[in-house]
Amino acid sequence: IKSSAASDVYKRQFMMYVRYFTQPLSQIAQAAQSLQSAAAAGERVFEFLEAKEMDDESNKTKTLDNVKGDVSFEHVKFGYDEDRVIIHDFSAQAKAGQKIAIVGPTGAGKTTLVNLLMRFYEIQGGKICIDGIPTNQVKREMVHSQFCMVLQDTWLFDGTYRENIAYGKPGVTDEQVEAACKLVGLDHYIKTLPKGYDTELNDRSSLSAGQRQLLTIARAMVENAPMIILDEATSSVDTRTERHIEHGMDRLMAERTTLVIAHRLSTVRNANAIMVLENGEIIERGDHDQLLEQKGRYYELYTGKKQLA
Repeated sequence: IKSSAASDVYKRQFMMYVRYFTQPLSQIAQAAQSLQSAAAAGERVFEFLEAKEMDDESNKTKTLDNVKGDVSFEHVKFGYDEDRVIIHDFSAQAKAGQKIAIVGPTGAGKTTLVNLLMRFYEIQGGKICIDGIPTNQVKREMVHSQFCMVLQDTWLFDGTYRENIAYGKPGVTDEQVEAACKLVGLDHYIKTLPKGYDTELNDRSSLSAGQRQLLTIARAMVENAPMIILDEATSSVDTRTERHIEHGMDRLMAERTTLVIAHRLSTVRNANAIMVLENGEIIERGDHDQLLEQKGRYYELYTGKKQLA
């Protein structure tokens, strides 16, 4: 019995020594991890502080009034770094009211083109025009106001449904908000809520992915800009929900110039023109039937012989 009790004491002592030994090592590892996080955060902070200020645009007097929606890219060249050009010599045109689809593998430059169109970045060569006016001759704020966007990620804000839909558009009336929701098929659901359009919307709200996307489409309708950008707008929902969302998007796109970036090629079959991008260049262009007849890259992507990503 005495031997057994002594053995238990030795075991407890051994475990205590092990903890004394490993605890400082664990603390050192945690400190090293914290230092790495601090270094990464510091690098981002100093990178932001060292970034160049945007050019003063107070001297720009050209305006975009009564925009029809004609868009043209003329020999555009761009790279995030001077040594790595992504868009080499891109030229394309979209007439007012047309639906233009941009497809291609990940990294082909699809989203980059949209960022350049909205002047989130400045091009290094060529020009981009809206109704014949180069966008770099117009203030950024005016260029941004010509577009409404529906993205893959749905951004919702703390506040009521009404405030979320009217977000970013001063002077929107309640009638305009409700009319937009009726067009996308969201009005009936909102009216079943305890306070209707005045119901609070937050992270705990039980909205499906499809309903969130319909809300962003209603927000774009309220924005009522002459041009629309749809960036992977239905890639995060199932096929059935996608069909329902497409009805809302069809109403949104009516009589507006639309640029669609899509991975699901089934969503771009009715586009006026489809551009297939690869390494920043257009390798094929035409409508759905024409591209299938060519049996090129679009045909391979559409039939599943090659994957987009």
